[in-house]
Amino acid sequence: MIGAVEVGLIYGVMALGVFLTFRVLNFPDLTVDGSFTTGAATAAVGIVNGWNPVLATLAGFVTGAIAGGITGLLHTKGKIDGLLAGILTMIGLWSINLRIMDGANIPLLRQDTLFTPLRDSGILGTWLGVGIIALAVAGLGLIVVWLLTTDLGLALRATGDNGQMITSFGVSTDYTKTLTLALSNGFVGMCGALIAQYQGFADISMGIGLILVGLASVIMGQAILGQRRLWIAVAAVIVGAVIYRVIIFSALQVGLDPNDMKLITALLVIIALVLPRFKSAKSRVFKSTKSTPAPTLEPAMKEA
Repeated sequence: MIGAVEVGLIYGVMALGVFLTFRVLNFPDLTVDGSFTTGAATAAVGIVNGWNPVLATLAGFVTGAIAGGITGLLHTKGKIDGLLAGILTMIGLWSINLRIMDGANIPLLRQDTLFTPLRDSGILGTWLGVGIIALAVAGLGLIVVWLLTTDLGLALRATGDNGQMITSFGVSTDYTKTLTLALSNGFVGMCGALIAQYQGFADISMGIGLILVGLASVIMGQAILGQRRLWIAVAAVIVGAVIYRVIIFSALQVGLDPNDMKLITALLVIIALVLPRFKSAKSRVFKSTKSTPAPTLEPAMKEA
């Protein structure tokens, strides 16, 4: 269970990236499946070649941001549909990731990583380790909240809400879209770098289906905590990533087939999407029923 919470917190970094595109920009970005592996591959190659783990993790952020920037340019300058632009970048990154790793897998078991001090001291795998990772991820969440409250952040949010309106104020939506996609995939690439260091290897297939995991984290977290305030919405996606990992862990513990995990993820997303709408419809029906006055016999009595 502790390991599931730790992994969930790390995947919260990826959920922050998906939040930027899915909620803030209102953009269906499928680059995530490729940029996650790009960040992991970059960090793994850097660590194997003697880089400092912090530098390798930042390099994962940069390469992920480049991948997101490419999707943004394809969409804004190439006038390619956003969904298709993400798919094209994701497909291209498969070959690029193989080139980066010079193969399909890079082991890191004997290399020093960001988690080596925690593992050597026996902290990793304990609640103290969970607390340390939670503080680090919360720091990234605060950075996202701060960014979205600046003038630039307000422009990014306005681009997702009403692109035509923000264009009338002289803001380039091409720039804001590309920047948001770069930042989003930067977080995804950083998450890939962290996961590679945590699990001890980078693999070409580690990003397959990750966009579904990100959407599950964002949707479930915000369905539970809501998104009344910006900081609550940001915290919710991190909590959602932890909840998702705990659910997957629990499913495996009760004996479900690991091959069914993708199906479970899809069902979780469906439930998280449908349940709020069902509650809303039920609430409207209840209010309309409550507001409709019950018929009385007073008019008939008066006529009589």
